[in-house]
Amino acid sequence: MKVTLKKDIELKRIAEEYNLAMELLKDLNPQLQNEKAIQGEVIEIPLCFESFSSKFDLSRNMINRMDSFFEENITRLGCPFLDTKKNYDLASLEDDLELLTAAYPFIRQNVIGTSVLGNPIYELVIGHGPKKIHMNGAFHGNEWITTAVMMRWLDDYLFSVVCNGSYGSHFSYELYKDTTLSFVPMVNPDGVNLAIHGAPPDAPFHKKVLEINNGSEDFSEWKANIQGVDLNNQYPAYWEIEKERKIPKKPANRDYPGEAPLTEPEAITMADLVTRYAFDRIVAFHTQGEEIYWGYLNCEPPEAEMIVREFSINSGYKAIRNIDSHAGFRDWFVYKYKKPGYTVELGLGVNPLPIEQFDEIYSKSKGIFWSTLYM
Repeated sequence: MKVTLKKDIELKRIAEEYNLAMELLKDLNPQLQNEKAIQGEVIEIPLCFESFSSKFDLSRNMINRMDSFFEENITRLGCPFLDTKKNYDLASLEDDLELLTAAYPFIRQNVIGTSVLGNPIYELVIGHGPKKIHMNGAFHGNEWITTAVMMRWLDDYLFSVVCNGSYGSHFSYELYKDTTLSFVPMVNPDGVNLAIHGAPPDAPFHKKVLEINNGSEDFSEWKANIQGVDLNNQYPAYWEIEKERKIPKKPANRDYPGEAPLTEPEAITMADLVTRYAFDRIVAFHTQGEEIYWGYLNCEPPEAEMIVREFSINSGYKAIRNIDSHAGFRDWFVYKYKKPGYTVELGLGVNPLPIEQFDEIYSKSKGIFWSTLYM
């Protein structure tokens, strides 16, 4: 947030007093000369709030008041503070995005597209480095726990960037400088909300999804978008094979690839994003199996194997080069761009994975997120 200085002070003093990365303070305040601010000047400070909505329970994370330096009565947050261990729907995501973008003003938040129902598809961009990385989750509605895990890691990463943290020998601020991270935590917001909350009787789509779901009001296993198209079977990488062999020949709660590639707005949004950025690598988080798929028709470059080995070392997940599957987002990326692309299957069990698995999933998988940046 923006704060007004009570007195002349060096940025170094602020950084030391509140355990903030000096280089990041300089990045946030390029207008300052000689790394010093004068009384009455307005500067940008991360991890601070003057006030926040009562709907956010942050009291356990407040540490001290920064009254000595600034005119405003502000609160400095002292640890990663998001609570993502819950049934994580679009509203949960939007609440957490509000908090994160306020706490970390260097985040760039974009709405890169909208779903069939007009819900926003959010992208966060972190860093300005030359290595362009993309991560996404919740391509499938009943895999909403991927969004919760992704947001937990992002909270840890951002806090580590600001507070001079590291992962092993890799300093977080250096990763921030070296990479540009495109982060899309919920590709399929309509499907997520449907899987978690079901279809309200007065919703305009109720009749259609009830018919697709064979009359059942239990939508917890719903993978597709709201139109009954599986978004991860929508990409032009031998899509016709999946069209021919997939059992659903009409809209279904899972596996129906649509009538043609890239017919659905969510799938189009992700394809457009890849085209715009020309990412160096992508990682798509799904559930379940504790496996990492990394090859596609031998289109993957040699370095893809080195990267996935690091993923496996850091997670215990099994690396699998080839599977009999086509038309997925990762398949298409590797096929078209000949760059490293990975599908990470988080957790074990039957989808939707119970939230009780959250801690174990995060403990095992967090190294994959980190190594995506430093490899």
